[in-house]
Amino acid sequence: MTQVLTAPRTPEAPGTASGRPAARTARRRAMLHWIAVHSLGLAAALFFVLPFVFLFLTSVMSDQQALTRDLWPQNWQWSNYADVWNTPGFLTWWKNTLLYAGLGTVLTVVSSVPVAYALAKFRFRGRNLSLMLVISMMMLPQQVTIIPMYLFWAKQFDFSGTLWPLIIPMAFGDAFSIFLLRQFLLTIPNEYLDSAKVDGCSEFRTLMTVVVPMARPGIAAVALFQFFYAWNDYFGPQIYASENPAAWTLSYGLESFKGAHHTDWNLTMAATVLVMAPVILVFFFAQKAFVEGVTLTGVKG
Repeated sequence: MTQVLTAPRTPEAPGTASGRPAARTARRRAMLHWIAVHSLGLAAALFFVLPFVFLFLTSVMSDQQALTRDLWPQNWQWSNYADVWNTPGFLTWWKNTLLYAGLGTVLTVVSSVPVAYALAKFRFRGRNLSLMLVISMMMLPQQVTIIPMYLFWAKQFDFSGTLWPLIIPMAFGDAFSIFLLRQFLLTIPNEYLDSAKVDGCSEFRTLMTVVVPMARPGIAAVALFQFFYAWNDYFGPQIYASENPAAWTLSYGLESFKGAHHTDWNLTMAATVLVMAPVILVFFFAQKAFVEGVTLTGVKG
C-alpha cells in the first residue's frame, strides 16, 4: 500500500484566527456608523429642501392644479413668473428693497468696523463700559423704542412714508455688528498692528491696510447678516412706509400681493420664489466667507 504524504501544516501566528473576526466586526461597525450618519444627514437635508421643492413646483402649476393631490406640474407654466413680475408695483418693491438692503449694509459695515476696532485693540478708560452698553443695546427690543423713534423721524424730519428712518440710523453703527466684529478682531495678533505702526502707519492706515484685509471673513459675515435682515424686514417698512405704496419693500408688498391673489396660490408661490431667490443666491456664493467668519468669531473673549 502506498502511503499518502501530506505537507506539514505551518502553525498560525497566535491571535490571527481571532483577529480576522475582530477586523470584520470593526469594518461592519464602521460601515453601519457611516450609513447611520449619512442617513441622518440625508433626512435633515430633505427636511429643509422639500418645502422649497414644493414651493417651486407649485409656482409653475396652473391655478386649477395648485394645492391639489397632484404634486407634479401637468403643464409647466413659466408665465407665472412673468405675470408676477409685471404686477403693478412689484418692480418698485424690488428697487426699494435693493436700496434698503444694499445701502443699509454698506453704511452698517463702514460705521461698525472702526468702533469694533477701537473696542478690540485700543486701551482707554471706559472701554468695558462701552462694550457693556453695546451688549445692552443688543438686548433692547426694537418695539421698545419704536414710538419715540417714529415721533422723532415723522414729526421732526417729516420722513414718514419713506425708508430713510430705517436707512439713516445704520450710518451710526449696529450693536450686533459691532459686537460680532469686535470678537473677530480679537483673533488678529497685535504683532501685525505693531509692525505696521513701526513702519510709520497711522491708526487709520493700519485699519485699512492691515486689519480690514485680515478681517474679510468677519466683515462678510456681518454684511450678510445685515443684508438678510434688511431684505426680510417687515416690521420697519410696516411702521414707516405703510402709508406710501411707492416706498413699500418686497416683504411688505408680498403681504399685499397675497391678499390680492389669495386664491391664486400659483402666483403667490411664484412671487415668494422671486423674493427668496436673491437671498439664496447671495448665501450660496458667499457661504464660505460667512461660515469662516462665524466660526472664527468668539475664539478669544
